[in-house]
Amino acid sequence: MVEDDDLTPNLMSNQMWSSNGEFVPPDGICWVSVLSCLLLACSYVGSLYVWRSDLPRDHPAVIKRRFTSVLIVSALSPVFVWTWKVYTGVMPGPSLLALMGIRFEGLIPAIILPLLLTMVLFLGPLIQLAMDCPWGFMDGIRVALDPLFWALCLRDMRWLRNQVVAPLTEELVFRACMLPMLVPCASPSTAMLTCPLFFGVAHFHHVIELLRFRQGSVSGIFLAAVFQFSYTAVFGAYTAFIFIRTGHLVGPVLCHSFCNHMGFPALSTALEHHHRFTILSCYLLGVLLFLLLLFPLTDPLYYGLPTPVCTLASVPSSLCIS
Repeated sequence: MVEDDDLTPNLMSNQMWSSNGEFVPPDGICWVSVLSCLLLACSYVGSLYVWRSDLPRDHPAVIKRRFTSVLIVSALSPVFVWTWKVYTGVMPGPSLLALMGIRFEGLIPAIILPLLLTMVLFLGPLIQLAMDCPWGFMDGIRVALDPLFWALCLRDMRWLRNQVVAPLTEELVFRACMLPMLVPCASPSTAMLTCPLFFGVAHFHHVIELLRFRQGSVSGIFLAAVFQFSYTAVFGAYTAFIFIRTGHLVGPVLCHSFCNHMGFPALSTALEHHHRFTILSCYLLGVLLFLLLLFPLTDPLYYGLPTPVCTLASVPSSLCIS
């Protein structure tokens, strides 16, 4: 007589651990993981187009509607991970929320250190902004502490999209949900490089709107799309690195928000600046310090060893080691 448990759709019904305690991925898990990530990415991008409108993407009405769509998809995204876990039979030690980087252990370092590391990388642009800013340091502090300033920001739909909703939902979907599904079928390093491809391709939908509203030539639009894909893929690899090393969602979200605020470094402006030697020196210094601090400031020792997503790795990885 066949037991009910034998009828489950799991790829492998037993715990997938070797005799020495290492995780052993089941056969076929990579296909399931990649297809799950692809479906999740399509759901996120597709949710932006469920509303019919002749208005551009920066119109407040369009932004509000898209907020509704992406927030619904993001709220449902953990269901993808849970379904993947049930279907594949992967039974991780950490909880589902912990795998997605939502946990308290190491939370304070996860808030401070990755953001500090990213600000070091942007040392040149930050110095350039400080030199060109008409405000003094104390003026900036007063503005930052002024509730009216933040009230104005919260009423600005584009600010909310760029600084809050996009960083939170994109990091949740493209990092916190996809990496736990990709790490078991590949090394953390491979997952870190694969995950951003979904993120980069997801940004190609901007081409549709640029062509629709004829915001430039066809060749110019596609060149911009290729550049954006490359930039977002590199950025996605960086936030995936932070997620794997820290095991927290908050770090990637804050870094994403900061990078959206800064934008791509204005190198051409820096080259023409009357203090270009100082600014370019800071650009170089920022990159060197970033490379020196990249592993020390993301040391898993600060965030609790091992980080939850690293427990799913089938082979040891330098990304998961202190």
